[in-house]
Amino acid sequence: MAVKRTNSAAARSSARLGAVQALYQMELAGTEVNAIIAEFTSFRLQSQIEDESGEVIPATLADPTYFSELVRGTVKHQREIDPLIDQGLASGWRLVRVDSTLRAILRVGVYELLERIEVPARVIINEYINVAHAFFSGDEPRVTNGVLDQLGRRLRPSEFESRRPIAPPVPE
Repeated sequence: MAVKRTNSAAARSSARLGAVQALYQMELAGTEVNAIIAEFTSFRLQSQIEDESGEVIPATLADPTYFSELVRGTVKHQREIDPLIDQGLASGWRLVRVDSTLRAILRVGVYELLERIEVPARVIINEYINVAHAFFSGDEPRVTNGVLDQLGRRLRPSEFESRRPIAPPVPE
């Protein structure tokens, strides 16, 4: 049975995707944070998308407040986030060697793990795996899962504690 997503959840998912795109554009073009947020909230987050056949379909409108918080927060905390990602990458890999899009995905994902404690860690991890699938068909979604899962367990250990089994009934 498929779980039906609420409009709010879909709007947050779209905000996450938009935040990754905004951070990617900021890195490549050197765009300032306020300018990128204005551009995305005015134009890009409100656009339609095309499916594989070229048919235009309405995109889920992103939550502009959540988008702005993700972009601003990730930029503000980047000096704290980047070393955490470096620690989560495979031995011999550093964040600077990672594809720019994957780097943006990991940064926003770690920001949410650090700062958005009202969102369950497993939801955050799943959301960014889905974002990675939107951009990549190779190993990048697995890398996203591995890094975010490892950091989620370290940053929010109580959310990953195994559930205790129910004790069997005591015989009378």
